[in-house]
Amino acid sequence: MLFTPHDLGSLRLPNRLVMAPMTRSRAYVEGIPSPLTALYYAQRASAGLIVTEGVQPSAAGQGYMNTPGLHTDEQVAGWREVTDAVHAAGGRIVAQIMHAGGVGHPDNTGRLPVAPSAVRLGEQIFTPTGPQDTPVAVELSTEEVEATVGDFAAAARRAVDAGFDGVELHGANGYLIHQFLSQNANLRDDRYGGSVEGRIRFAVETAKAVVDEIGPSRVGIRLSPLNGAQGLVEEDAHEVYPALVSALAGLDLVYLHLLATGTDLDARIRDLWPNTLIVNDPAATDPGAGAAERLRWGADLVALGKSFLANPDLPLRLRVGAPLNEPDLSTAFGGDHRGYTDYPTLALHPAGA
Repeated sequence: MLFTPHDLGSLRLPNRLVMAPMTRSRAYVEGIPSPLTALYYAQRASAGLIVTEGVQPSAAGQGYMNTPGLHTDEQVAGWREVTDAVHAAGGRIVAQIMHAGGVGHPDNTGRLPVAPSAVRLGEQIFTPTGPQDTPVAVELSTEEVEATVGDFAAAARRAVDAGFDGVELHGANGYLIHQFLSQNANLRDDRYGGSVEGRIRFAVETAKAVVDEIGPSRVGIRLSPLNGAQGLVEEDAHEVYPALVSALAGLDLVYLHLLATGTDLDARIRDLWPNTLIVNDPAATDPGAGAAERLRWGADLVALGKSFLANPDLPLRLRVGAPLNEPDLSTAFGGDHRGYTDYPTLALHPAGA
């Protein structure tokens, strides 16, 4: 099943393997992707679908050093080089729009991070001078929340202008959309907080604004229930996520990208979601066997991260049973071509890694 086609909106995917989004921190200071970024993604164009690293929709959405954006003309031009390279290599690519929310530091961005509430998220963050404690975030006003919804929609339009085949909204891993869902990160008393309906409102309004801007067949969303990233607490996840998924299903998003929980919540979400379901299973230890098992379980597509990082030709390696390169995680964030575009392929090294 891994190598059967799948229709995703207007895209015909040649296989069921998705390259998961992975922060690489190799953009220029202005948030513009470099020519190395174009090579990196083009090398992995044999994936059924590529989801980029998180891309900030505004200057306020940046949390980490050297992450790319989609809020200036120069950034759009830089991404056009990436999408052109991927399409020339026969691939399909969507931009993951990620607002880091309260996960940030002034030494990275020149400003305090903003979040649903004035709380401290996470413990430390890497900065130019090394790891530092994350500060207490600045609470967004109701009007600023509404403006942030607009930032996502504007970034989605810029993504299409840059040649992307669509966008994925990052609602996972402890960042802004996820923060609104959480009990300890969202302490608001306006319409964006309090009840389950209030806490899912930002995610739903953002998805609707993006759908209105570029159409539902180009929009997916990533969720990570019970993830706990950045210290988030979700004791009522079994109420929040069914409500959220039901609301998103009503918008006809083309896909839901789920970070598997290993609980019965996964099956509940599968039952509620009518369109393509991408599953990323962090518990899987064998990429090929784990992906096949998830397809048998009911996923339509399977996302793999580190395996794609270290194996540009991962679909071929899994198809022929070739050994996999091991990722060098010391080069995962920042740096040059080393650990980025220099992993060997079977064509270069027929005997394997």
